[in-house]
Amino acid sequence: MAASMLGSVPLGVAGLGRWRPPRGLCERVRRLPGPAAAQRNVAAATGPSASGSDLYCLQLLRKRDYESYLCSLLLPAESRSSAFALRAFNVELAQAVKRHNLTKRWLVKIVDERERNLDDKAYRNIQELENYAENTQSSLLYLTLEILGVKDLHADHAASHIGKAQGIVTCLRATPYHGSRRKVFLPMDICMLHGVSQEDILRRNQNKNVRDVIYDIASQAHLHLKHARSFHKSVPVRAFPAFLQTVSLEDYLKKIQQVNFDIFHPSLQQKNTLLPLSLYIQSWRKKY
Repeated sequence: MAASMLGSVPLGVAGLGRWRPPRGLCERVRRLPGPAAAQRNVAAATGPSASGSDLYCLQLLRKRDYESYLCSLLLPAESRSSAFALRAFNVELAQAVKRHNLTKRWLVKIVDERERNLDDKAYRNIQELENYAENTQSSLLYLTLEILGVKDLHADHAASHIGKAQGIVTCLRATPYHGSRRKVFLPMDICMLHGVSQEDILRRNQNKNVRDVIYDIASQAHLHLKHARSFHKSVPVRAFPAFLQTVSLEDYLKKIQQVNFDIFHPSLQQKNTLLPLSLYIQSWRKKY
């Protein structure tokens, strides 16, 4: 029946018998990248200024979701990198959750907190900054512990404090960058306590009041590190690799103390070339 119906259609019907692909379409299809030309096509798709993360996302998507990879290549150049990142994130996240049976609650907390933080407002107080750090940095540590197969209450307590210290140090470290864009995120309660305005920060004022603000905030990060290390003897050794970021946190806090809490001192923006060695030694010593 179907054959007879098709057979009754005249070949001259517009859009069927005489349809021809648009000029150049076949050539463009042939030029779409295939697996054999991955590296060359990655560079072409992302442009000469592509970062390593852009290349990684593109290569991952090509291997795991080839159809989305091809579709993303046809997006406008200015949108392509972000699209690759989102698609790659989706692939990696799905794989990690399935492989390690990750608790979805921590993932939801990270996304929800990031969404709430999109308004770019200063933290009203140090507790608000700590809550943000708990829901983002600490949640990442909880997930890392699950990946390591660690389920331990003491490890969770340590992760909570380390995550809060990480959030506070990140806020301090990013202050010069944010200031250059006319934004200040330092907790307002501590600034008000010392009579420091946002304009003082934007003008890179280095008087004693500003240094006192930085001292109070840095002290809170140091206190969280101290609390985290108080669980050292009770935390399973398997959890220690998840907590090695304490090395870089302590390094920054020592540096800011050495410059008398001058948050704008150039030395604070320089990378520690000995950090890899310090991390290795701390890992070998089984400490965090």
